[in-house]
Amino acid sequence: MMMRCVTSRFRLLLAASCLLPVYIGAQTAAHKPQPPKASTASAAKTYSPELVQKGKTLFQQDCSFCHGRDTTGGESGPDLTRSKLVAADVNGDKIGPVVRNGRLERGMPPFDRSDDQIAALVAFIYTQRNSAMSTNGRRGAGGRKGVDPSDLQTGNAEAGKQYFNGAGGCSNCHSPTGDLAGIASRHQGLELEELMLYPKHTKSKVEVTLASGQTINGTLAYLDEFTVGLVDTDGVYHSWRTADVRYKVDEAVNAHVDLFNKYTDDDIHNLMAYLQTLR
Repeated sequence: MMMRCVTSRFRLLLAASCLLPVYIGAQTAAHKPQPPKASTASAAKTYSPELVQKGKTLFQQDCSFCHGRDTTGGESGPDLTRSKLVAADVNGDKIGPVVRNGRLERGMPPFDRSDDQIAALVAFIYTQRNSAMSTNGRRGAGGRKGVDPSDLQTGNAEAGKQYFNGAGGCSNCHSPTGDLAGIASRHQGLELEELMLYPKHTKSKVEVTLASGQTINGTLAYLDEFTVGLVDTDGVYHSWRTADVRYKVDEAVNAHVDLFNKYTDDDIHNLMAYLQTLR
């Protein structure tokens, strides 16, 4: 009986000696100091009121007609307070290239801005984003908002008319009494400005050269691997086999894209003011 009791006690002590290091290790891991979580730059960084105000002025001048006056989105531009690109930006490394290169496929023209101007835009955008995210510790409501047409009526119509007929070269393809007659009655505000900057659905021009050397110009009506067709100035449709002629398509939108790098802010606002008179 005594031998059995000693054996039992020995087994208990042996088990305890095996479990003790495991328990101590678990307790040590539980109380090991954890490194602090890194906070996002956008939540921590603040900017001077002067820099933010400079960025606000630039943003409302160049960007508000798509992204809204407060960066929370317009009729066609996304809410920048919720933008993944903005969230990933560090000191303008993402925002700057988008501003300078534009996103033509989305209708955003490029803007030639200095490093200081980019820094100001970044300061304003991040200040707006931080404000939206600080609402009860969450993002604000956000969402796209409409753009009031009055926000786009800041230019000089007479100066816009001169640009239309002169440096802009608009009158080479358009006429205020022809294709643009009454355009301001059909389109208002941001819709009109988008058509002016990047007319996605405008029909292209084409020049077809026949084997005889004769050239025929018109609006491109059909084009595939085998056939090219156009409507001439009299409204008559013509078509040829592509193997029998030479043709050159002048994409209508290309002239507008070429202007992106030539426009000044005043050019855009003045031209818009002039188009708004074409009722």
